[in-house]
Amino acid sequence: MDASAPARARTNWQDTLRNASGLALLGIVTTIAALPVVTAGAAIGTASAAVHDFCEDGSMPRVRTTARRFARALLPGLPATAVAVVGALLLILDVRALVTERVPGGPVLLVATAVVGVALLGGAGLTVVEAGRRCGRAWLAASRHAVLCGLSRPVPVLAMGLAIAMAMLLAMVIPVTTPILVGFALFALHAIARRTVLVS
Repeated sequence: MDASAPARARTNWQDTLRNASGLALLGIVTTIAALPVVTAGAAIGTASAAVHDFCEDGSMPRVRTTARRFARALLPGLPATAVAVVGALLLILDVRALVTERVPGGPVLLVATAVVGVALLGGAGLTVVEAGRRCGRAWLAASRHAVLCGLSRPVPVLAMGLAIAMAMLLAMVIPVTTPILVGFALFALHAIARRTVLVS
């Protein structure tokens, strides 16, 4: 029997706990930084950059590095925030109109809208991953990459959309978990992008 096996198991358990704690803390800090809304793009982009570093090196970047990235991402993040807010509002209004039967279409159009919504979430998720690979900035280039991937490889992008949708659903059911879910959702997006070779 390998005498080092228990030590390795203990180390792996400690590493898993440390990584989970780091992602949870990242989600909490990101949520707080995004509360003013206008800083949401910079907060998400910076958090995505931190997760990218974590996936590359196995550790989170230093606080000074993250703070510098956040400051540099503030202006580039404003248009991304505006597009995300407008898109979310339009989708919510569309779903509400279908549910309340203000427009014709019924369940069929509602399902079609849900599929489109998941696809948009997936595209947004891949955009966030790409922005993270670019230090939380270059949102336009990241969105172009997401559109091209969505057209050429829709299934992985839809998988990213489902991951975001599941995180949102869990956050609605248990609102107190929302800040923690942010970090884990970002990690899931990066993991899917890496496994499906969606990164440029």
